[in-house]
Amino acid sequence: MPHTFDLLVIGDAHPDIVLGPLDAPLAFGRREQLVDTGLLTLGGSAAIMACGAARLGLKVAFAGRVGDDEAGRFVTAALAARGVDTSAVQVDPVLSTPLTVVVTRGDGDRTILTAPGTLAATGADDVPEALLRDSRHVHAASYFLLPQLAEALPALFRAAHAAGATTSLDTNDDPAGKWDTGGPGGLDAALAVTDYLLPNAREARALAGLPEDVSLEEAARQLALHGLLVAVKDGADGALLHDGRTALRTRGIRAEPLDTVGAGDSFDAGFVAAVLAGRSTADALELASVCGALSTRAYGGTPAQPTWDEAEGALPDAARQTYA
Repeated sequence: MPHTFDLLVIGDAHPDIVLGPLDAPLAFGRREQLVDTGLLTLGGSAAIMACGAARLGLKVAFAGRVGDDEAGRFVTAALAARGVDTSAVQVDPVLSTPLTVVVTRGDGDRTILTAPGTLAATGADDVPEALLRDSRHVHAASYFLLPQLAEALPALFRAAHAAGATTSLDTNDDPAGKWDTGGPGGLDAALAVTDYLLPNAREARALAGLPEDVSLEEAARQLALHGLLVAVKDGADGALLHDGRTALRTRGIRAEPLDTVGAGDSFDAGFVAAVLAGRSTADALELASVCGALSTRAYGGTPAQPTWDEAEGALPDAARQTYA
């Protein structure tokens, strides 16, 4: 029986206020600093990934929690406007919708300030069993921001597998800096039922418990020993794929980014979309890298996300031949 959705995304959704570039330190003491641009846009790793996948042509559903406030209504409307099914978005009557302020720098770096709101209350009850059974793939994001959902993730992914779905995880940053993977309901248990792990380079090393001077290949190899495929985003240096035995790199495409917010989430969307389209994981890595690069053409995580045709058209010549 065919699935209703290609992809179910579970995790965080909130408004992003993106300001920058700021090329001086943040100045306290009641000082006001001016930047060139400011934008109110849809944020949250899970939400941005969902929109990127919908832009690539997938039928996408989103499960998460927002507050009963203007920010929550903004988030739900923004997801729906981008073609994401929001019927499973829960409205919390007490807690507020999360809010993030992103301050960018001219060198591409950024600092992120987040008021968590409903994130701490988002859990298994916010993910309908019917959606798990009715989706070809389930993706989770922002593992360390969602403690209740993180604890429930192994069971949710097992249920997805039982229904014939594949799974992927982008943990994103750990604000506490602990990167704890142990415990019966910890990340190790989630990785055991994850098909694709999608960290960036810094996250990959931290998740593997390795210092920054260890090669990215070694960090990815150790993570792949959990029995999954690891696709690591490496910024301007492209991306790396590791299955525990063999590493494969792509240089991606050249980009002059206006804003890198959400580029990793657009990478995730491209990787999952390509895999679901029957492409090899090597081809998926190429398309994902292109999706991440193209998403930096505008400010905010979603405005410049490419269509499938745009992404394929931007592939390097050698990679495009494999899609013929």
